[in-house]
Amino acid sequence: MSGEPDALAVVNQLRDLAADPLNRRAIVEDQGCLSGLILFFDHPNPQVVYSALLAVRYLAECRANREKMKDELGMMLSLQNVMQKGTSPGETKLLASEIYEILQNSSSAEGEQAEAAASCRKKAQFFLGSTNKRAKTVVLQIDGLDDSARRSLCEEALLKIKGVISFTFQMAVKRCVVRIRSDLKAEALGTAIASTKVMKAQHVVKGEDGSDIVIPFQGDSDVVVEQNINLPDYLPEDESPSQEQHKAVTRLGSVQDGVSWLSTAANFLSRSFYW
Repeated sequence: MSGEPDALAVVNQLRDLAADPLNRRAIVEDQGCLSGLILFFDHPNPQVVYSALLAVRYLAECRANREKMKDELGMMLSLQNVMQKGTSPGETKLLASEIYEILQNSSSAEGEQAEAAASCRKKAQFFLGSTNKRAKTVVLQIDGLDDSARRSLCEEALLKIKGVISFTFQMAVKRCVVRIRSDLKAEALGTAIASTKVMKAQHVVKGEDGSDIVIPFQGDSDVVVEQNINLPDYLPEDESPSQEQHKAVTRLGSVQDGVSWLSTAANFLSRSFYW
């Protein structure tokens, strides 16, 4: 064994780095990583494609990145190809469509520049904008979400639900922000988390005064959960090159650590995907 990371390990590392708002500018400014992510859009492994799209969606959360991302060679065309590809799963097409819409509508107007720095400093709260009417965001408060093993159980449960587009964890506050299709009921997420037998989810909504209101899911609710089958495996937690990315307080060294890793990823990408 050469010990060289495979495509899924590399794209998952990039996804985890992109989840940290402090890394997003550096990734987009790097000479090889953004173009490498675009190449991943055409990878034969659907999980690699989905994870690459997830990374790009994180990067697009930073307004200052959007013009450069839109102008990156092959970005918009590759997103269109994913959207039009007959073999692309529905959730993958929807995620590509969201990214395409965000970048297509991006503007370099000076009025947006003031928001750029604040956008990049936000915690990784995923997809809070309603950029696509076919999808919605649900915030879960999860009792029992105490460690990486429990998080892995949550991931497995959520990945089985047909209609879940993406999710990110806020471990310090035991929350999970889930992006789902508009026709999927939030109760289905509660049922999935309850199926772990060791955790229980509640729905977090905003009150009129802007405060968080935690609403329990009905215990006797019989929600039919349509499941995905034959899903590719996620990179196991203990093999993930970045296990600390979802803490509420970002380590000060994470930017430097992430940037130093980018050259390794770019080198791998250039050897593996350019013919």
